[in-house]
This record gives sequence, C-alpha cells and structure tokens, in this order.
Amino acid sequence: DAPLLVLPYPGGRHPRIGFLEGAVRPQRETKVSVFLPWDDSAYVVADIPEAIWWNNNGERELLYLAHTHVDTTWTKQNIALEPTEWQQRKDGSYRMQRVLPNKVTIATDVFPGKDGVRMGMSLTNGTGRTLTGLRVQNCVMLKGAPEFAALTNENKIFQAPYAACRSESGMHWVITAWSPCQRTWGNMQCPCLHSDPQFPDCPPGQSVELFGWLSFYEGEDLPAELKRLDRLDWKQLPSKSRR
Repeated sequence: DAPLLVLPYPGGRHPRIGFLEGAVRPQRETKVSVFLPWDDSAYVVADIPEAIWWNNNGERELLYLAHTHVDTTWTKQNIALEPTEWQQRKDGSYRMQRVLPNKVTIATDVFPGKDGVRMGMSLTNGTGRTLTGLRVQNCVMLKGAPEFAALTNENKIFQAPYAACRSESGMHWVITAWSPCQRTWGNMQCPCLHSDPQFPDCPPGQSVELFGWLSFYEGEDLPAELKRLDRLDWKQLPSKSRR
C-alpha cells in the first residue's frame, strides 16, 4: 500500500544516454526520480517542465528551458535565472515554483500514490498582455531503468494522451500522460517518452493548469490498462493541493 518512491533528482550525472549536446548543464530543479515498484535500484526521471514555448511579439520563443541548448527569451537578454529547489510537503508531495523576470509564475506539483504519480502544472500571468502559444515539453527519461533504456522507438506506443515504453521482457511498461495533450513522441537517442500538453491562452492576472500522470504496468494487455487509466481521476489533483 506504500506510494511509489519519488525523490528530487540530485543532479551531478546526466539523465540521458545520448543527444547530450541537446541538453547541456541539465538543471535538477524540474526533475524528479520515480523508482520502479519491482526494482528499487531502477528509476525514470520526469523532467516537468523540460521546456515551455510562447508567442513573444509574433516570434515563437522559449519562455523556459531546463537545460542549455536553444536560446530562451532570457538568454537572448543575458539574464541568468537563479536556481531553485523542490519543496516537500508534510504529506510527501512536492512543489516547485519559479517566477520569471516578466512576472510569469510556473508551478509544478507531484503527488506520489500507490497506483501512480499524479502531476500538475500551473502558469500564472503577471504581465499586462494575454499569453499565447504556451506549448510544454514534459519528458520521461529512461536511462536509469535499464530494462527500458534500449536506444529505439520500436518498444514504445504513442496513443495520445498516453506514451508508453515496453521492457525487454515485454511484461513491464512505463506509462505517462498529460492533459490537454498536444503531441506524443519519443527521442530514441535519449531515450525518452513525451506526452506534451499546451496551456490555454492566459489573460493578464489569470492562471491556467495542466494535469499529468506517470505509472508502471506489469502485464501483457496494455490496451486494457490504458482503458483502466481513462477511468481514473488523474486529470485533477488531490483536493488538499488546492488549500
């Protein structure tokens, strides 16, 4: 009956196997390690958010990036973002919050449960204009779980909002989802899973939300498991997170 073990990713080692040039100096503040229920030495790393895009004066730019690669709105202005850390609540859940230089606030919540990990992300608009084009990349990296870490996409299923990876044995799966989902995909070089959502347009002074899920499945009937997940309430967070 214990919840899945979730810990803030400590940093100090790269969470990818390959495509390292696409993620220089990965920041730990957006990453959590979720350990496999059948192997407490193995884990996947959820990077939430890895990136947030927006429309800035007619240009598609990165509002936030959890590593160094493509220029962001802030690197173009030589503005460095100070590091932050996950905060753990008394109930075992985690929260990370960052206020960007333009007064946009990003907050991520992680709630470990015995059936899976519920996740939420909010964006609050402290600017004086409506924010649009708020596409998010949320990544689950598989390097730390060797049975899922083959450099291929042949072991993955993309059925929006779900992205799933099959183990070498065929009996274990990693499943992730975000809502509202805009795209599911995987990078076989990392390797990783993506269920990428998009925030609704956000007027000044308002907040918008996304909801996510990560779980493990042991069995051969993935379609039945995805139908079961459809019946769960993962597209909302526990009520105590609203307090």
